[in-house]
Amino acid sequence: MNQPGPTRSGPDHATLIEAVALHRDRAAFADLFGYFGPRVKAWMLRAGCNATAAEELAQETMLAVWQKARQFDPARAGASTWIFTIARNLRVDTLRRERHPSDLMPDPAAEPEAPIQADRVLAIAQREIRIRAALTLLPPEQAEVIRKAFFEDKIHAEIEKELGIPLGTVKSRLRLAIYRLRAVLGDLT
Repeated sequence: MNQPGPTRSGPDHATLIEAVALHRDRAAFADLFGYFGPRVKAWMLRAGCNATAAEELAQETMLAVWQKARQFDPARAGASTWIFTIARNLRVDTLRRERHPSDLMPDPAAEPEAPIQADRVLAIAQREIRIRAALTLLPPEQAEVIRKAFFEDKIHAEIEKELGIPLGTVKSRLRLAIYRLRAVLGDLT
């Protein structure tokens, strides 16, 4: 089904896209290409592309129109909107591909950790000694819950299962132990 080319009053672009979709109508596609190709290229130039990139993106856009014509839904968008959306998406994809990895934010996991200062290491060691000494002042059941929660990094439910005591008891022992440690340690908490 051949559609007439663009007229002075303007082509019915949706009908041309439909002809491409249903009949792979080359004449309808030629009309679309003749109308939108230069407009997409001009838009790409205004968006900052060089002439070669603008030409390539305009051609890629029109190729996508040929390939995706069946996806066009005139109830959702006009022909022009649909085509320029394809063009915009292709431009964004191109910019993402061209982006140099050094332009991206560095991965924090790849950054080496700063060495710990000697005085900080000493302070941490002294603090650990004081905490361990304070733990000996606690009743054994409270000290055990503290060790599991803070040194073994276990959640309350795991402690409950391991010790075979109710969850409420685990929480009560932790609260009492922390209260007593704060009283003993003072400035460390």
